Amino acid sequence: MKIALMDSGIGLLAATAAVRRLRPDADLVLSLDPDGMPWGPRTPEDLTGRALAVAEAAAAHRPDALIIGCNTATVHALPTLRARLEPGIPVVGTVPAIKPAAAGGGPVAIWATPATTGSPYQRGLIKDFADGVPVTEVPCHGLAEAVEHADETAIDAAVAAAAALTPDDVTTVVLGCTHYELVAERIRAAVRRPGFPPLVLHGSAGAVAAQALRRLGEQPAPGAAATGTLTVLLSGREGTLPEAALTYAEGRLLKATSPAG
Repeated sequence: MKIALMDSGIGLLAATAAVRRLRPDADLVLSLDPDGMPWGPRTPEDLTGRALAVAEAAAAHRPDALIIGCNTATVHALPTLRARLEPGIPVVGTVPAIKPAAAGGGPVAIWATPATTGSPYQRGLIKDFADGVPVTEVPCHGLAEAVEHADETAIDAAVAAAAALTPDDVTTVVLGCTHYELVAERIRAAVRRPGFPPLVLHGSAGAVAAQALRRLGEQPAPGAAATGTLTVLLSGREGTLPEAALTYAEGRLLKATSPAG
């Protein structure tokens, strides 16, 4: 089994590590776009064009499924990618985990990029899945970029700024950008209020990995032999994981458990 994942940068690490944990025997193809990143500030049309190029680079390696490991690309490019690649290659998007977060009753904060915060897309998810639950949308200025470059000082500043915008009574935080999952425990520590119950964080990586297996009719097999290879594409060129990826546990896991592609 071969599963491809795509993103402009290392936000796909969380979902990739989740796939690796569920199926250590799966071959993985990571398709990144260092030449075109970041995707967030691009127009929807431009972003879709970049995403399509990255997806087609992955598709050339004949994966059984493709995961879009990016919330922004899912919002803008999912229909185009599905029209181009399905039914031959099932395409799985990444949606913020608002539904399971709201099921806990809230209050909920949704941490997302400034472009996604307040967008019709996110507001629609809130309306559909969190009606009646107190929800605060928190724009996280610079956090994805800081995580991408493993800039510790910038990560601390961006997390602190977003935490200051998060109401004290919030019990649950939705990580509405895949990059944020790489610093989840730092977010938990920043938002945790003395005297309140432990903060619940909802990311998307585990659900996305499980959905990819379901689309393929496969079952998790975490005890399988760790024979799965890792191929990294950088704007279509074969390469290696960016150095910043190894700053995070998810990147180190991939390097430690993957023979060369």
